Amino acid sequence: MWKKTVTGSALRGSIAAICGIAFLLFGYDQGVLGAVISLPSFRDEFDNPNRNLEGIIAAIYDLGCFAGAIIAFLTADRWGRKGSIAWGSWIMVVGTILQTSSTEKIQMIISRIITGIGNGINTVNVPIWQAESFKSQNRGAMLVIQSALIALGHPLSTFMGLASSQAEPSSFSWRWPIAFQGFFLIIILCVLPFLPESPRWLVQHDRVEEATVVFAALEGKTATIHDDKVLRERDMVVASVQQERELGEASWAEVFTEGKNRNISRVLLGAGPYMFNQWSGINSLAYFLPITFERNIHLDSQLALIISGVLGVQYFLVSWLPYFFIEKAGRRMVMMLSAAGCSFCMVMITVMLEVNTLASNWVFVAFCFLFFDIFSWGILPVSWMYASEIMPLRTRNKGVALGVGSHWLSNFVVVYVTPGAIDNLGPKLYIIWAVLNASFVPITYFFYPETARRSLEDMDEVFLNERFGITKCKKPGRRKLETDSDSEADQVPYGGDKPALTQQTQAVM
Repeated sequence: MWKKTVTGSALRGSIAAICGIAFLLFGYDQGVLGAVISLPSFRDEFDNPNRNLEGIIAAIYDLGCFAGAIIAFLTADRWGRKGSIAWGSWIMVVGTILQTSSTEKIQMIISRIITGIGNGINTVNVPIWQAESFKSQNRGAMLVIQSALIALGHPLSTFMGLASSQAEPSSFSWRWPIAFQGFFLIIILCVLPFLPESPRWLVQHDRVEEATVVFAALEGKTATIHDDKVLRERDMVVASVQQERELGEASWAEVFTEGKNRNISRVLLGAGPYMFNQWSGINSLAYFLPITFERNIHLDSQLALIISGVLGVQYFLVSWLPYFFIEKAGRRMVMMLSAAGCSFCMVMITVMLEVNTLASNWVFVAFCFLFFDIFSWGILPVSWMYASEIMPLRTRNKGVALGVGSHWLSNFVVVYVTPGAIDNLGPKLYIIWAVLNASFVPITYFFYPETARRSLEDMDEVFLNERFGITKCKKPGRRKLETDSDSEADQVPYGGDKPALTQQTQAVM
């Protein structure tokens, strides 16, 4: 039970730290199987799985995440943000124990589904809890931080796999990296009871007095429930929640009806960047990076793990850069430049593998590094923010849910086909990703309106005035960013409905 023992920056920092650990765990989970699946002890334990079974073991986790995300959308308002995160973490504990103790293929598959369900629940609720506990002028920094921490999870899992591989031929070499997920989960479960519930969720459930205490605690040690600033923040959230109640939640039929608000157009446009993320080929590399180096250019497993880890560290470092330009350059520009750059990298990866000399093999490695960098500068951040910036308030939850669903299902397909495709298609696999990335450029240019520096009301106007799909809204708006004015920022409530804040409510899959 939370008690007001920690306040102000210490309390906000504690919430951010737990959310950060959850984001780090998400990235770790995505990379850990790729770090151990080629180890001799793992392959011996599971009777040397063929390429199809490798794909199933890896990709089934994403179906679990899809199921978990759907469960979260259906139950989060009932369990609360903290309650949902606790449930998700305990489910992951069960999945982690079952994965670590696996001796049969079916146990590994089922345990990865269970782990995925828990992670799917958390990847919906953690960013919502974080967003509703911070003022929205902090959203840009939070988005960059969480994206960077997800990126950091990849090299962490790779280096963990590299370190434990020294225990070969003992099964400890693959069991320990999987078991290490429990370290993050223990921290989350131990600290979570000492942190407050989302004040916005408390208001939504008519627990306004409790929400007022949380607002005061978030403000600082000297703040009381009677302070004007605390009361103003509470009243703004109460008014926002009341507005949502008056508007009501759209039915699924309304979501799939075009109408004057162009709902189905917005759903399809919102799902697009989620799918761009996966069909860029990023997880064809990220999930199986050591295997990619081993099977394509015949590096030994130790060197493949080292290079994969170094690539992951660089990916983490450069993923911070969009913070400095994504609002000024706009979503469209960074998406198109990123997609074009990723396409070029995939072309060069294909060419270098076809040349197949010692020099070309190392150029192939260099373009893998560059691909990850360019991806993190555009496709990665835009894919997680765009849907929530174009959805009208009534259909936003369901519209973003469909986008998240398309992300996980696309992730499953990409990860499932990759092991076999590396063997059967060879370099031709990467030319497929090159063509897909190239196609994102004209699709974005012709059909995607610019959302940067535009409010939800501005985007409603854009969609009302553009009836035939081809957008005329190609440049960022002229509104001042919220971070440009401290006085304006003071008027933004915790978990307010400013368009760029809502990216935080779904920005981690």
